[in-house]
Amino acid sequence: MISRRNLFAQMAAGAALGAAGAVNASGVSRVALAALPEPAQRDNADTAPPLTPPNGRPYNPVVTLNGWTLPWRMRDGVKEFHLVAEPVLRELAPGTTAHLWGYNGQSPGPTIEVVEGDRVRVYVTNRLPEHTSVHWHGQRLPNGMDGVSGLTQPAIKPGETFVYEFVARRPGTFMYHPHADEMTQMAMGMMGFWVTHPKARHPHIATVDRDFCFLLSSYDIDPGSYTPRTMTMTDFNLWTWNSRVFPGIDTLNVRLGDRVRIRVGNLTMTNHPIHLHGHEFEVTGTDGGPVPRSARWPEVTTDVAVGQMRQVEFLADEPGDWAFHCHKSHHTMNAMGHEVDTLIGVDHRGLAARINKVIPDYMAMGERGMADMGEMAMPIPENTAPMMAGEGQYGSLEMGGMFSVVKVRKDQKPGDYSDPGWYAAPAGTVARAVATPAEASRAHPAATSPAVPASEPLRVRKPDGRGHPGH
Repeated sequence: MISRRNLFAQMAAGAALGAAGAVNASGVSRVALAALPEPAQRDNADTAPPLTPPNGRPYNPVVTLNGWTLPWRMRDGVKEFHLVAEPVLRELAPGTTAHLWGYNGQSPGPTIEVVEGDRVRVYVTNRLPEHTSVHWHGQRLPNGMDGVSGLTQPAIKPGETFVYEFVARRPGTFMYHPHADEMTQMAMGMMGFWVTHPKARHPHIATVDRDFCFLLSSYDIDPGSYTPRTMTMTDFNLWTWNSRVFPGIDTLNVRLGDRVRIRVGNLTMTNHPIHLHGHEFEVTGTDGGPVPRSARWPEVTTDVAVGQMRQVEFLADEPGDWAFHCHKSHHTMNAMGHEVDTLIGVDHRGLAARINKVIPDYMAMGERGMADMGEMAMPIPENTAPMMAGEGQYGSLEMGGMFSVVKVRKDQKPGDYSDPGWYAAPAGTVARAVATPAEASRAHPAATSPAVPASEPLRVRKPDGRGHPGH
């Protein structure tokens, strides 16, 4: 996809290469650098269709949630890729964007897909304001290709291009990210997914019908601002899948009866118990490779710790719209405040009217819980994702952050990843309200006991401050 932005990036990269003129990490000369593969660019957050391999060993491609797979060229039997590390503008959700760092126009960068046994050559051009490197997380490779600046290679300075070359020795699910000023660069969104497919049938790797992948990342972006606070260690307020927050995360759309694989990598600062509704899955792979069948067991939640990869598989045999999310409840909210008082039980009657004289748009909330946040149209700062948002066919979903939906449909065609819309539940299979005895008695006043006088206030039992019920 050629655009004015892409053309400018390619011209700038070419100028930088010509100016550098030096031998890089793998001893590639200036003449060789002149023949670099063009860096593919993408600047939207839609889930791209799987990239069918145009050459090289065949494989069943993955689908990157709200992302894409990086194209390559074959040159003398080597699969060549080109990553460009650069500042990017990433849409976290409709109406909310962030100034991040990433690769080839996006954060996270594009997924790299290869086949076990492929010789891979990855050119990395640095368009950041500081030096960088790329570590190939989980790969078996020569020490000098491991990507730790200062330890295994010189750092890639701004304007320089380095090349990494190694053989993809084992199949599995991997990541790439910097090992240079790592705290800043990963906090700014520099990361990407890597999948090495098996070259032949493998005893512990099944053939699946759908294969999804995404990375977990977290950001601390003040409401109304655009750039992450890179010094944050624990109090992150945006929890993302592939640098997207719900309702900006695409659904995972599958056909009834499909065997589905989902690959998850965690580059946040905490663990994430990833939970799927309506189905049981097995963890079939980790950073170390495929899990032997004898070591698997059924789960509905698996914990993905920091720096880990988890690959889960399940049979999509229950039709419907099934929630899929991190089970840490504060990770399914956006723009969270960490020092907000709990106001449940506080009487707000008349408060909003008085405060409105000073702050016209103020709304009192929180006395009944936080569900009001998902329904009120309270003004929020510009470029701030609502704390709880998204609408389902039955009302507000009251979710944010790490949340999506697995949509299982009988009529979803093989290879069709489009959103089929909301599930049409068969009659009698949706939870519904029923008349309680109290409601029935109100419908027939003659059968009721004496009513409470209208002048007598309704009494609610609340704690008395010492942990005992009050009146």
